[in-house]
Amino acid sequence: MNAPLSKAQQASRRIDKRRALIDIGTAIFTQKGFSSTGLDEIVQTAGVPKGSFYYYFGTKDEYAIEVIRNYANYFSRKLDRILNDQSKSPLERLKAFTDEASEGVKRFEFKRGCLIGNLGQEMASLEEQFRTALCDAFNDWRMRFQACLDEAKAAREIGTTVDSAALAQFFWSAWEGAVLCAKLERSTGPLENVSSLFFNQMLQPVHKK
Repeated sequence: MNAPLSKAQQASRRIDKRRALIDIGTAIFTQKGFSSTGLDEIVQTAGVPKGSFYYYFGTKDEYAIEVIRNYANYFSRKLDRILNDQSKSPLERLKAFTDEASEGVKRFEFKRGCLIGNLGQEMASLEEQFRTALCDAFNDWRMRFQACLDEAKAAREIGTTVDSAALAQFFWSAWEGAVLCAKLERSTGPLENVSSLFFNQMLQPVHKK
């Protein structure tokens, strides 16, 4: 007969189940969206009884907020890894992000895009808490992109005089639209188009002799 779990082990198991539910929701919402995903699919994938879901989350809306925050934090860490890579110049880091992101969309056969962008189109008009959480994610990503643009200006890699905050905002607006088009067209063409125009035209890269 197995010995009963200690309180610490029980707490750890609860955290693991909660984490598993959030990770599963992140994957499913990214592909199918919020409204099209039922709780039955989530709990069946996680292998937990439906009643247990409400032990970890009060409502599906509360769960969705945690999924949004989870994805936002994951993507922020991804941006930090790429944009803080000191082995590359600031402009090279920015380009590395668009290259890696394009490969990611292609790797998932154009079925997954950006969860924040997807849910932004679906949920922003539903509840204020959704809109706020989604805006917080975009603002965080813009600030990281803006900081790298400022580095590129300081290093004289780019010649544009446009404010870095405005450039970062423009980029993310264009990029999220391109991600949507890439899924619809099942092609990386829209992403490559935004990347090319942004780097070659808007940033006015300085060609050093």
